[in-house]
Amino acid sequence: MFRQSLLCRTRPLATCLNARRSFHPATLSILRRLRNTQHLPLQRALSTPPATAATTPSSIESAEAEYTGPLAPTFRRLKIFSISSFTLSCTLAPFLFFIESNLPIPARVALASIAVGTSGISSGLIGWCGQPYVNTLRRLTPEENGGAEGVEMTTLTLFLNPRITRVYDPTFLIETKRAFAKWELADSLVLPATKAVKPGQEETVAETMDKNGTVLGRWIVKWGEGGEGKCYQVGNIVRYFNVHEELLH
Repeated sequence: MFRQSLLCRTRPLATCLNARRSFHPATLSILRRLRNTQHLPLQRALSTPPATAATTPSSIESAEAEYTGPLAPTFRRLKIFSISSFTLSCTLAPFLFFIESNLPIPARVALASIAVGTSGISSGLIGWCGQPYVNTLRRLTPEENGGAEGVEMTTLTLFLNPRITRVYDPTFLIETKRAFAKWELADSLVLPATKAVKPGQEETVAETMDKNGTVLGRWIVKWGEGGEGKCYQVGNIVRYFNVHEELLH
């Protein structure tokens, strides 16, 4: 039902804009660093790509990554260890109340609470720190992105579930102040005075999918007067990304 409502909401936006728009200074180098030696010209047309709903797991798995996060195995092991330790703490905590001991009940409750709470907090911190980390990244070609270049990034949740986020318009990728992240999807964007958009028009900037290609959330921009765009979230989308920019050269 959720995916159906998402598609129905943005399906009228599938028309590409022919006018070019300027890249944000913070993200202008992203596609340059990812492009091959042919040095294709920078171009984009902000739109809701019609092929989005047809994304399949096979197409995602067969796509060749142009960047692989060097710390991906480390974050994976940390998450496995964190979840395992939290599960073990929750499993063993009840035994504190059954074993013979001189400790009073309040002390046993305190020990169990400390063990479970400490493990839970550490698991939450690891999940928060590692959630934006980009395992793989590749460039979306104009042919598969409705005539514009884009970026596809794969991250993992705390429970190691892949989240594939396709940013159809890299203009909205800006530097972030969030810890353990480099980029974020912008809340707003103002186009140059020479560029025009229709006020009230809504367009999909990015989408997050699971490994099966099911759309989990979208980042949508609504254009106002003077080329000012305000973004809002529909569903659950990965908004922050942590990459090693030095490896994108």
